[in-house]
Parts: sequence; structure tokens; C-alpha cells
Amino acid sequence: MNKIAIIEEIHNDGLKLFNNNKNFSYEIITDVSEENLIKVLPKFDGCTLRVSKLNSKIMSVCKNLKVISRHGVGYDNIDLDYIKKNNIALTITATANATAVSEHVMYMILALSKAKLSYDNEVRTGSFKKNMKNIKTFELMGKEILIAGFGRIGKSLIKKCLGFDMKVNVFDPFINEDIIKEYNGVKVNSIQDAIKNVDFLSIHMPLNEKTKNLINYNLIKTMKKNSIIINTARGGIINEFDLNKALDENLIYGAGLDVFEKEPPHSDNLLLKNKKVIMSPHVSALTDECKIRMAKETVKNIIDFFENKLDKSVIVKL
Repeated sequence: MNKIAIIEEIHNDGLKLFNNNKNFSYEIITDVSEENLIKVLPKFDGCTLRVSKLNSKIMSVCKNLKVISRHGVGYDNIDLDYIKKNNIALTITATANATAVSEHVMYMILALSKAKLSYDNEVRTGSFKKNMKNIKTFELMGKEILIAGFGRIGKSLIKKCLGFDMKVNVFDPFINEDIIKEYNGVKVNSIQDAIKNVDFLSIHMPLNEKTKNLINYNLIKTMKKNSIIINTARGGIINEFDLNKALDENLIYGAGLDVFEKEPPHSDNLLLKNKKVIMSPHVSALTDECKIRMAKETVKNIIDFFENKLDKSVIVKL
């Protein structure tokens, strides 16, 4: 029997797949401290993983560990060098969260461009239309968006942007131009050049050495003053100090952040007090429907791995 650790709780619909398979047993681990994981993980053959960290110190005692199944698509919380050297497979929920995340991007775009917070406050405080001269709103029709990263989320987002009659540019050096054209987007080869002319930037890249602090002050100051940045990918891609500085200097109009360099963000993070930013606590994928899809796919990836029928598209190539 394969023993599986469920690191942090997942939706029960996913666990039912294990309950219906006699070849698997599982335990749910809620204490995700390094000390506890070192203590309890060695007995398991595989594990699911949400946002907790698996470093080499933890995994070095897990001699039975053969597969890590991410409940999501990012994997910067895993020591990739270690799992590559030790032949530990890594899978992601490749198809589950595209709709939820892309809808969250549109929510943030609309909330910012339609002054959702300001309008709501006008009504609640009895200021009904008194401050209209000081509140800007924008239409999406005809505006240009740059989608940085064109995986499944980017492909889902482009359809929604086109539905609002937006013009879509795509930056992704790994995607063929013909594929982007099929989705009615325009491929750009330089984010530095393309960002100068767009009204919106939506980030859908992994966090790595090349993307760390990619969106910095020098880049932001080349953008339009009415432009908006949305990040539902990973904190750290945007330099948060630089973003706050640019917003304070009115270099861009606003930002929507679902992810942060430190989560939760420290109380001294200046962005927390910046009224030009709309935030959510890294939940863009956590709709009720997506929780079920991700849980099922997370568990299915583990079952398929041990039954030698895993779809290659969900395996992270290291």
C-alpha cells in the first residue's frame, strides 16, 4: 500500500479518490513546521503540497518519497535541485485553475478601472456623487493589455479580454507566434519595449532567477500614467518597494495584487496602506469549483504516478 501525506487540507472530493482505491492510505498533516515535517514525513511514499515549503533539509530524511503533487501550478516552495538529484517526480494541477485565476484578473481590472472602492465608499459614507470630479474611471474597449506568460491561464485570460474588445499583446519567449495568433493575440519579443504602450499588464510567469524583480522602478516608469499592473502569479516578480514608489509618484494609475514577496505581507509593507492598490490574500484560484478540481487533480496525479499512467503534461521537467 502506498502511504500519502496530505500536507495541508484539500477538498474532500479529492480525498474520496483515495478512499475508493485500496492501494492507497493517507494522513492529513496540518502542522507544516519544518520540525514536524522532518518528524512525520519519512514514512510516506508521496505527498500533496499547497503553499508549505519542502526544502532539502526536510526531504533528506524522506528516503521513501517518490512523488510530490502540487495543489496548484507554481513550485517555488520546493527545492528543485534536490528533487532532481534524487529523482523525485513533481506534478502540477495543470488544467484546474485557469478559469478561476483569469476571472480574478478581470475582477481586479474592472475593480480598478471602474473605481470600485471609491464608488462603494461614496455611497456608504453618504457622499453620493460629491467627489465625482476626483474619481477616474476607464472603459476597457480599445485598451491594450500585455499578458506576460501564455500558459493555460494566459490562454483563458485572452478570451475574456477579447470579449471586452481589448487589444491583446503576449510576451512569452517559449510560445510560438502562430499559437498566439490562433488566439487573436500579438506576440511581442521584448517586455521592456511592449510595456511602454499598454494600458494593462497581467503577469503569469513563474518566479525564478530571470523573473525576480523583473517589474522594477526603471521598467514601471516607462509605462503610461493611466496604466494598471495585475499580479496573480508569484510575489517577487514585482519589486514591491519600487511599485509603491511608482504609485506614490503617480507614474502609473494602480495595481492589483493577489501575491506578495512575503506571505502574509509584513505589517510594515508600504503597499498595505496604498489606496491605489487592490489586494487579495493569494486566493485567485480558490473558487469553490476550483478547489474541487484542484483537489481531484492533485490526488489523481499521485494515483496515476503509482499506476504508471501519468499524463506527461502534468509532470514538471527539471
